[in-house]
Amino acid sequence: MILLGAGAGLGLWALVVWLVPPRPPLAELIARIQAQPKPRPLLTPQGGSWAVRLGSPFTARLRSLGLPHTSIEKDLAITGRSADTHLAEKAALALAGLLLPVAVGLVLALGGRPQPWPVPTGASLALAAGGFLLPDLTVRTEARRRRTAFRHALSSYLNLLHILLAGGAGVDAALHDAADTGQGWAYRQLRRALNTARLTRSSPWTVLGQLGEELEIGELTELAASLSLAGTEGAKVRASLAAKAAAMRTRDGAEAEGQANAATERMALPGMLMAFGFVIFVFYPALVQIAVSL
Repeated sequence: MILLGAGAGLGLWALVVWLVPPRPPLAELIARIQAQPKPRPLLTPQGGSWAVRLGSPFTARLRSLGLPHTSIEKDLAITGRSADTHLAEKAALALAGLLLPVAVGLVLALGGRPQPWPVPTGASLALAAGGFLLPDLTVRTEARRRRTAFRHALSSYLNLLHILLAGGAGVDAALHDAADTGQGWAYRQLRRALNTARLTRSSPWTVLGQLGEELEIGELTELAASLSLAGTEGAKVRASLAAKAAAMRTRDGAEAEGQANAATERMALPGMLMAFGFVIFVFYPALVQIAVSL
């Protein structure tokens, strides 16, 4: 009855939205008309899995609800996943979580052990909500990990730039040579950005600034601003690059130490639980004997 009521309410709401569609404000319509075309994103998405094929029919409905949010879209760009793939996975996992307890309840009922209807209903709703939110948590965790890795790689990239500039290389040549030296996801993104700047005849610091905005890494945006001064005004940036690299190494070391301390503190709780379980394991037989003798 709960599922039927929810389905009927959802159908009535969809009918009302179809009959009386929402009207956007005038300012939003004018902004759409006067909007300038955005540059092509540097981060390209990849394909999906079985969940994408299962949940793809629901992506249009989820997009009409305003999903995904802007913050999630940036995290998706960093992880290399498209918004349609993410929404399809959310729909597929929510559908799987909704139907799994129902299937288990039917199997138990056929086996002669029927469950009260609140148990499978509550489990279905809880698993559906968890499955719907799980892709967001996964994407945010992966994006946070990639941002951290990119900051570490950017620190070494700044050191390479400083060495090449000290050797007499130009700014443009130093940017490309330093990017060709390193390996990994971060250096691949830097090489792609610099190659895009070369092919589109754009300044490399402009494209690096765009990449910093897409990745939400302020250090890369600051690097692009410093290189812009060096390329247009002829400013000496070698000392500032060395200072930025040193500051990033210091901050990374402090963050690593803080994460290690947090992990050490988290290990205290499992140790306490193990000690408590050991005490129960040792004293439980004696307590049982005392209780029986009384």
